[in-house]
Amino acid sequence: MFQVFIDGSAGTTGLRIRKMLERRSDVTQIVLEEAQRKDAAARRSAIERADVVFLCLPDDAAREAAALAEGTHAVVIDASCAHRTHPDWAYGFPELSPEHRARIAGSRRIANPGCYASGFIALVYPLIGAGIVPADYPFVCHAVSGYSGAGKKGIAEYEDPARSPLYDTPRLYALSLEHKHLPEMKAVCGLTRTPVFNPYVCDYYCGMSVSVPLFCDLLKVCVSAREIFECLRAHYAGSRFIEVAREESGYLSANTLNFTNRMQLLVHGGDERVLLTARFDNLGKGASGAAIQNMNIALGLDEDLFL
Repeated sequence: MFQVFIDGSAGTTGLRIRKMLERRSDVTQIVLEEAQRKDAAARRSAIERADVVFLCLPDDAAREAAALAEGTHAVVIDASCAHRTHPDWAYGFPELSPEHRARIAGSRRIANPGCYASGFIALVYPLIGAGIVPADYPFVCHAVSGYSGAGKKGIAEYEDPARSPLYDTPRLYALSLEHKHLPEMKAVCGLTRTPVFNPYVCDYYCGMSVSVPLFCDLLKVCVSAREIFECLRAHYAGSRFIEVAREESGYLSANTLNFTNRMQLLVHGGDERVLLTARFDNLGKGASGAAIQNMNIALGLDEDLFL
């Protein structure tokens, strides 16, 4: 029986993890009383008893919690941005390479990927590694997400009956061209140029699509959409959660994989221009589902256990 403590269990990621773990007979959750949730001594005691600790906290609070975990035997999985580019933490995307998977399996400190970053990296990392796309490519990334990605405050704003009509439309943000996921997108893929990232939050609860357009004449080698499709399919062959899907026509909806840990990668276009798209649940493979997958790997269990 594994003891699990979720530090920050009241947030959207923590709540989804907690509900997913409730289905398991091999896990007992350590739950603090409301008055103890911000008490450092109580949290340290819970961490010391735990086999696995999920940090579902703001960045600074996650760093403080990681310090509380020093010297304990717990596997710490951080869902914040705090440690995603930290060299001492394994980056929790096992499908990227055998090295990523092995490091997760052997680590007690795992940084869960960001939701938008998961889609971008899933598309771009294999193409950089295959020598198809140069590291200095001028990437542009467009993405839409359900409002659950905005956190508790954002959810309350969207679900307020008296909300502004402005919430009825997709809302573009990160207009400064800075976003908390950009450092990991750049670092994990080995990019030398920071992408232009255009994320939208939209009036539906969950589900995400992340799109990356490519101009074939700017690539390192002359390839078509079909060859890029085959490169991605070969890279993720055998993956339990990532599918390189056939192209679709008409409309591509962002919410078809909700409440799963699955991700679909789609390639559209021809010989001159290509559109890459990743579709997944921003709270599934983009957050809580990925965290449970990383827990399973770190504990030596089947990675798809209860996913």
